[in-house]
Amino acid sequence: MSPSLFSRPEIRTVLSTLTWPTAEIARVQSALGPSVEFIQCSRSDTSTIASSLPRAQVALLAGDLNDSVLESRELKWVHCDHAGLNHSARPEVFERGLFVTGSAGRSGPALAQHAFFFAQCFVYDVRKMLQRQEQNVWGTGEEIEQYRERGALWGKKLGVVGYGYTGKEMAKIGRAMGMHVTILRRSHGEGEKDENVDVMLSTEAGQGIADGILAADFIMLSCSLSDSTYHLFSTPEFERMKHSCVIINLARGAVIDEPALIAALKQGEIAGAGLDVFEQEPLGKDSELWNMSNVLITPHATPQMPDKIERSVAVVLENIAKYRRGEGLLNALDERDLYTKGAVPN
Repeated sequence: MSPSLFSRPEIRTVLSTLTWPTAEIARVQSALGPSVEFIQCSRSDTSTIASSLPRAQVALLAGDLNDSVLESRELKWVHCDHAGLNHSARPEVFERGLFVTGSAGRSGPALAQHAFFFAQCFVYDVRKMLQRQEQNVWGTGEEIEQYRERGALWGKKLGVVGYGYTGKEMAKIGRAMGMHVTILRRSHGEGEKDENVDVMLSTEAGQGIADGILAADFIMLSCSLSDSTYHLFSTPEFERMKHSCVIINLARGAVIDEPALIAALKQGEIAGAGLDVFEQEPLGKDSELWNMSNVLITPHATPQMPDKIERSVAVVLENIAKYRRGEGLLNALDERDLYTKGAVPN
């Protein structure tokens, strides 16, 4: 069941394993007020955690919730200080009506730029360009002409799956680069407009990736991993994509069926893949993806936003106020986020 907006106990005790600077922790304490017991400890301090959980109404965690957190019957709200909440989107969370929130959005602009780093690398064939540079080779006229014919991003079709913080930034950059932008989002958002989007699709309205995403030149993934998005891209989808299409994954690895992706890349069903996330992380040394000339890999590592911690603090402070007012919390899990399939990499 969904957590009720009207069944929230007063916040009397808060357990925190947040790793923020002292001044930022103090801001959270100040927002809670002097009457609230605030227990700050390391996430490895199992003794303090075990003694504090039974009386805490709120837990602010540096990582994901675990069985001991779920067993604490007093808890009503758990905040996990990272974006992907797949580890926490467990059936028990919804069964007991626990609020679980995360820090999604703190790295949205950086993640979107990361996606376009991949896109530009393919447009400019950076792998071959660097090889030529290392060899002190200018290139023949025919090679230069082939290079020019690859074209720029301008005028290309961009398909974005996921319309959260990162997806909106992807659309914004795509529009700035002159691309035709199609978005697939979860909620319908009737009447909602975005000047950066040409076509707005939603699964709530019965639409899917076959309604415009698969026809794109570049497909960028920024959706959450749930039972409904697990292996969203597999053999049937790759077979319907343009042979010139590049898929870029900044979401979670299991949104793509990895063996099916490898087969599609080998067979030329798609042109390339830019991957920052994988079904198993770290990516095994024996994975074929490492040695494929049409694959670019980064190790689940996007350059950090300079105000990343401030963005995280802002979410927690806003949610403290919303919790007390009985309002919906920012970045809260709901039943659509349930994830029970496959493994979830860290």
